[in-house]
Order: sequence, then structure tokens, then C-alpha cells
Amino acid sequence: MADIDAVSAQILGLLQSDGRMTNAKLASQLNMSETPCWRRLKKLEETGIIEGYQAQLNRRKLGLGVMAFVQLSCSEHDQSATAEFQRIIEVTPNILACHNTTGEDDFLLIVVARDLDDYSAFVDSTLRRLPGVTSIRSNLSLKEMKASSKLPVRGLER
Repeated sequence: MADIDAVSAQILGLLQSDGRMTNAKLASQLNMSETPCWRRLKKLEETGIIEGYQAQLNRRKLGLGVMAFVQLSCSEHDQSATAEFQRIIEVTPNILACHNTTGEDDFLLIVVARDLDDYSAFVDSTLRRLPGVTSIRSNLSLKEMKASSKLPVRGLER
């Protein structure tokens, strides 16, 4: 774990709220000059704490009205089947996240689709063709009550 001080935690919090914030504005909000602020920001990027910047898109306005939480069970766990499974997961844009989990199922996926017909076609064309998959269980989101990628940075200071 990287050493995070109070100023770095503030930088992370501010950038999670506005990733387009200029260095000048960031420095101003932190009551520090621009050069030390820029150095801290670069260090956070170089150490991999900040992995990148991206726009947050509204999936519904893009026509992706269905979100499914998909539990997969697999019969094959050898290296080649796992590598092929992972390759397919990584290149499939409808799969937003995939976690190898404990419990009854092996994987938990978050999948988006335009509608139920599109999701059904995705299950048939992609999920059922994943190597070693023996069981697919889907839970459809009826209402998204919270969606965030912001991590809690308060209290991480050393």
C-alpha cells in the first residue's frame, strides 16, 4: 500500500469528483502553489494510484436500459480454459466487470444490454459459448439506487 498523506487524499477526492479539474484549480482548492501540486499529482499517477481518467457516461441515455448481474459456474479450471475465458471477458464491451468469487458460483459479471431481447441474444452468443461454463444465473436490476466508482479516500492517510 502506498503512503497517502492528507494532501494526497484531498487530491484524490477532488479528482474523483472532477477528473477534468486543471492543476491550477486543484492547487487553488488545496491552498498550495501549482508546481508542488503538479508533482504530487504526477507521483500519484506514476505509482499507479491514479490509473487514468475517463468520462462517466449515462448508460440509459446511450440506450443500454438493461443491467444484469450474472453468476457463472465453470467445470474447467485448467490454465488454457481460464486464459481463453479471461480473453473473451476482456474483449467483450457489454461486460463491465467480472470477478472471480467464493461461494456457489465461480464468477460474477456485470453486463449491460439495450433491452431484454438484446440481453437474451448476448447470453446465447457469448455467455453460453464461454469455455467450461456449466451454469448461468442472471439477476436483472430493476432500479439502480447507487452507482459509483469513487473510492473512500478519507482515513487512508498515514
